Amino acid sequence: MKHTSLGAMTARRFLQNKLAVIGLALLTALFLFSFLGGLLSPYGQDQVFYRQEEQSKEYAAVTENTTLRFTSAPGKALDAVTRSRLSLAITQGDATVTAGDTTFEITAYGADFYEFFSGGESFGFATAAIAENLEDYAMQYGALRAFSQGDAAFSANGIAYTINHDGDIFLGEKFIGSVSPLVLKSTTGTLSEEFRNLAKHAVAQGQDAFSYGDREFSLFYDAATRIWSVREQTATRVWDSYAAPSRLHPLGTDKNGMDVLTRLMYGGRVSLVIGFVVVGIAGLLGTVLGGIAGYFGRWVDEIVMRLVDVFYCIPTTPLLIILGAMMDALRLDPRLRMLYLMLILGFLGWPEIARLVRGQILSLREQEFMTAAEAVGLRPRRRIFRHLLPNVVPQLIVVCTMRLGSTILTEATLSFLGLGVKFPFASWGNIMNDVANVHVLTSYPFLWIPAGVCLVLAVLGFNFVGDGLRDAFDPKMKR
Repeated sequence: MKHTSLGAMTARRFLQNKLAVIGLALLTALFLFSFLGGLLSPYGQDQVFYRQEEQSKEYAAVTENTTLRFTSAPGKALDAVTRSRLSLAITQGDATVTAGDTTFEITAYGADFYEFFSGGESFGFATAAIAENLEDYAMQYGALRAFSQGDAAFSANGIAYTINHDGDIFLGEKFIGSVSPLVLKSTTGTLSEEFRNLAKHAVAQGQDAFSYGDREFSLFYDAATRIWSVREQTATRVWDSYAAPSRLHPLGTDKNGMDVLTRLMYGGRVSLVIGFVVVGIAGLLGTVLGGIAGYFGRWVDEIVMRLVDVFYCIPTTPLLIILGAMMDALRLDPRLRMLYLMLILGFLGWPEIARLVRGQILSLREQEFMTAAEAVGLRPRRRIFRHLLPNVVPQLIVVCTMRLGSTILTEATLSFLGLGVKFPFASWGNIMNDVANVHVLTSYPFLWIPAGVCLVLAVLGFNFVGDGLRDAFDPKMKR
């Protein structure tokens, strides 16, 4: 009769459990996807992709002035009260108005140019048009009156000037200044006189675009505010954010323009490694402390168990949130933060394992093989690590396997809340962080559903494998 080893019998019982085999297949696929897929991916986890996008940049705003502007003649003064009365008289169509002790005659020239006389002397004028680069009163008067009347020329200080229908003033071929009811305000800094004139001319002519050098500008009119917006369409290199799945990006891109599939692979590495490291730390601490407590008993057991009770009283979730907020405030390097996260989770997770190991050792230390080991004079350390702990290993493997799933979920929760793994490193939890945005939740399912599926499969896989190992190691299980 062929002898079958204990390991072979355990493996056979494990493989007879269909769910355990499914779990093992899931975990194998996830490990290959995360570790081998990351090596085969042509992209890096923090590689940003860009696209050319036409953006409309506002350069200036043009408004049409409809309010009369008063200019006093040299040596004369039109105070605020006088201007108010003159403005009201113009609105009502009156030819004369009295302000204080002075009676003014109002003479209209052209469309909206009004001059005020008293005793045959001119006190000034009012018009909605605005003079630019014309500081001399005679120049302003002549240019604004000629523009209102549609004249092609005017004289000021004995010099003849020409003015075109756009309000541009020339002395011979030299540009002097301009008048116009249009007011242009820059939103980007100082604009050249040529640009200002082109923009005003385009507005006056009712155009929807104009050229300035090799650049094209568009005009957009807002009827509510009566403002023309002068904008330039420019090709800008921006992040290729939230791009739909394509041949180059099978799962699209995220808000930072990074390939989701690649980050999913690298995120699997981080989530799985954190799970194994955390469980490894907790398992090591729990095994050592539980083994010492179970073997020596008495006051040693009392101290270790009271320490376990203290750890059980710690509110784990609030503590993790506080520690995460502290690391945010300290602006820790993402690598160092990841290390601290693993240490903290591992240090908080050992009490359960310690109790399991202690209970098993309390049961095993009274067995006959331990009495024999003590009788032959083996040291306590050798008895614990050579004879007791190996008998606890099967139960320990089962517990640690099942804890892997919950540890990965804990890391994912912290990363989802922004308290775990930080950018630029990816984890399945922080990939799903964008789901907090309702727009992303409803419009970009390709961004968060794959990470959620990977988390579900990983947790199911570890739970299935843990159940299978528990059944395989237990000889009393019936098949």
